[in-house]
Amino acid sequence: MPKNEARLNRVNEELKKEISRVLTFELKNSKVTGLISVTKAKITPDFKYAKIYVSILNSKNIAKTMEGLKESSGFIRTQVAKNINLRITPELIFEIDDSLDYGARIDKILNDLKKED
Repeated sequence: MPKNEARLNRVNEELKKEISRVLTFELKNSKVTGLISVTKAKITPDFKYAKIYVSILNSKNIAKTMEGLKESSGFIRTQVAKNINLRITPELIFEIDDSLDYGARIDKILNDLKKED
């Protein structure tokens, strides 16, 4: 594993932890509802952008929650900058992580197939 890749992985983990903390304790946006967990952070090698994958449970409206996250990305970025010492604080891009839904769908298909047998 190249040295830079190890650093990227460390920064990804730190971003994931810090953004989770900010979402849980500091974000006050009425559009952001439900339980939001940061499943993955993926920063670009130039540290300018970071894709933040979130899974959202019990939200009134997932699209509105995503809109709220996008609107709050500046605030979240500021909080991250205060707590993680990076030369460049990446611009945050929020994406829905639907791997949980995908896994649940696969489970349902497999269970349905078992019932047919």
